Amino acid sequence: MLVPVVDRNQNPLMPTHKWRAIKWIKSGKATSFYKKGVFCVRLNQDPSDTEKQEVVVGIDPGSKREAYTVKSNKHTLLNILSNTPDWVKKAVESRRNARRARRHRGCRRRPARFDNRTKCKLAPSTKSRWQLKLRVCSWLCKMFPITKFIVEDIKARTLKGAKKWNKSFSPLEVGKNWFYKELSRLGEVETRQGYETKELRDQLGLKKSKSKLSDKFECHNVDSWVLANAAVGGHSLPENKQIIRLFPLRFHRRQLHVFQFSKGGSRRPYGSTRSLGFKRGSLVRHAKRGLCYVGGQLRGFISLHCLETGKRLTQSAKVVDCEFRSFNSWRYVVSSQR
Repeated sequence: MLVPVVDRNQNPLMPTHKWRAIKWIKSGKATSFYKKGVFCVRLNQDPSDTEKQEVVVGIDPGSKREAYTVKSNKHTLLNILSNTPDWVKKAVESRRNARRARRHRGCRRRPARFDNRTKCKLAPSTKSRWQLKLRVCSWLCKMFPITKFIVEDIKARTLKGAKKWNKSFSPLEVGKNWFYKELSRLGEVETRQGYETKELRDQLGLKKSKSKLSDKFECHNVDSWVLANAAVGGHSLPENKQIIRLFPLRFHRRQLHVFQFSKGGSRRPYGSTRSLGFKRGSLVRHAKRGLCYVGGQLRGFISLHCLETGKRLTQSAKVVDCEFRSFNSWRYVVSSQR
C-alpha cells in the first residue's frame, strides 16, 4: 500500500512508496503523522513535482457493509470495507421513552420547540448512514487528490402501480439525494446502475461472493474496484486486495444519566465525548498497551480499547502515559489479503 503525501499546507499530493517515505523522514524532508489511522507524511519543503494523476473513488453502498476503492491508472491506492451504524433507531426509541417518563414524573424540562421543524428532514437512522459515507469521502479527500466519485445508484422499491412522486417519501431516496448534493462539493459525482456494475464485472471475468457479511475482497470491494477502474482504467485484474476494515464507534452525547437508577433512586451521570482532556475515540500510544483508542473515564483514569477487537484493555490508564496521535471516530483493522 502506498503512503499518502501532503504538502506544508495540508494539500494532498500523489502518494509514494513506503521506502521513499522512510527516507524522507530520516533526512528531515518530511514528518510522519496519522490521518485517522492511516500512516501519512507531510513534506517540510516545497515538492519537486506537483503533477497529479487522475484519482477516483468507487463506492458500493449497502445496508450492512459498504465498500470504497481509491484508484489511479497505475495503482489501487486503498480498499475500505466499512460497517454501517445500526444502533441509531433503538437509541432514538430509548431516548423517546425516557423523555416521556420524565414528563410523566413531572420533572423539569425545556418547553417544546417548533422552530426546528424542517420540511425535508432525514430520519436519524438514515442520516447516520449517509453521514458516515460523507465522512469517509471527506477523509479520503484529505489524503489523496481525488477528482471524481463513482457511486452505484440504489433505488427504493415503491408499491406496484404507485405514482412517481411516491419515491419522495422513501427515506432511502431522500438520504441518497442529500448525499449526492453534499458529495458534489468534494468533487465530480457519477452514478452507475447495478446492472452496469455487473456488466463491467463480467467483462473482466470477476465474480462476486454471495456471503454479504464476509470480509473478503470479492464480497463488496470487487464492485467498488470495478467502478473505479472503469473511470481511470489501467488494470484488467485487481493488483491490490488489501482491505482496511472500518467499524464506526458509538458515542453517547446527549444521554444525561443511566436509565437504571441505583439504590436510593439516584442516577449517576452517563454520556460524554471527552475523557480527561482527550476526545473519545482518539488514537493514543500508551507506554504499555501500544496504539489504541480512548474510551470512558473513571476516578481520574481513562479506559483504553483495542483497535482490532474493540475490547477494553485497561480501565486505569494515566493521562501522562498516553501520547496523542490523531482524532478518530472509528476503529480499524488492516487485513493481510493480497
